Amino acid sequence: MTRIAKPHHPPTTPSTRRHHLLALAALAAAACALPSAPAHAQAWPSKPVTLVVPFAAGGTTDVLARALGEKLGAAIGQPVIVENRGGAAATIGADYVAKAPADGYTLLMGAVHHTIATSVYKKLGYDFQKSFAPITTVALVPNVLTVSATTQAKDVKELVALVKAAPDKFSYGSNGAGTAQHLIGTQFSSAIGQPLLHVPYKGSGPLTTDLLGGQVSMSFDTVTPVLPHIKAGKLRALAVTTAKRSSSLPDVPTLQESGFAAFDIGTWFGVLAPARTPPEIVERLNAEMVKVIQSPEFRKRMQDIGAEPIGNTPAQMAQQIASDTARFAKLVVENKISTE
Repeated sequence: MTRIAKPHHPPTTPSTRRHHLLALAALAAAACALPSAPAHAQAWPSKPVTLVVPFAAGGTTDVLARALGEKLGAAIGQPVIVENRGGAAATIGADYVAKAPADGYTLLMGAVHHTIATSVYKKLGYDFQKSFAPITTVALVPNVLTVSATTQAKDVKELVALVKAAPDKFSYGSNGAGTAQHLIGTQFSSAIGQPLLHVPYKGSGPLTTDLLGGQVSMSFDTVTPVLPHIKAGKLRALAVTTAKRSSSLPDVPTLQESGFAAFDIGTWFGVLAPARTPPEIVERLNAEMVKVIQSPEFRKRMQDIGAEPIGNTPAQMAQQIASDTARFAKLVVENKISTE
């Protein structure tokens, strides 16, 4: 017969009971003293990520966010939800993200406009250089001076002549006061020596609709929202605002070629997280986004909408933000741009 050895239990005494209780108390105290695991120590991401677009749907920011979000979601295994929060030259959406939890689940599709708004809006609830953690610049898109195809002007020189002959009939639209389009329009108005009525919109979608309908005379928007209408013959591109021509509009001259030497402004778009987002999450987001941006499929998509894919490091994006903030602060003062 097999014998099963039983554990030996020494007799329990008051002394040993007290010893056991003290040992348990010490273990409990040690457990309480251990720091609790931070939320981000859990596997990230464990739920959908929201990518806030600070403009209305249909514009370049929105198009880029959705193109990136779709591929990023597949890469990280969680949906990326694009949420439009337009208004006040993209500052409303930026303010929302700046105040969101720094856990990697709420991101901002930022743009060059934010570096301009810093100097235009005096009472922002955030500091664009301090309230965010840059992740990567997604793309650079040229801006283009565009008019309705029914406008008599076939080039910038003819447009200037028309404006000077009947200045009250001409206006330009932008994505809001303090955006790149507003700054370019103000510079152009100053360069031709003729004030132009500025009509701000919440995004490229409604702006393009009114440009097609003749409610505004011209725009300096990015290539992306107007390119299909230019190709369809409904809008006419007169010049791009960058120093070199756009690959998507190779026959359209630059404003510099058209006699305006001071113009060299394009619009970059990039993703940022709230400041104090854990570095490991920022690094993971950067790595996954750069893979998407460098993929042949995404690059082809960017080419189709007139954008140049970038995909840089957080440090490089931060440097770009600092440089543009200083540069545009000077231009804002020189062109007397204000929302007041």
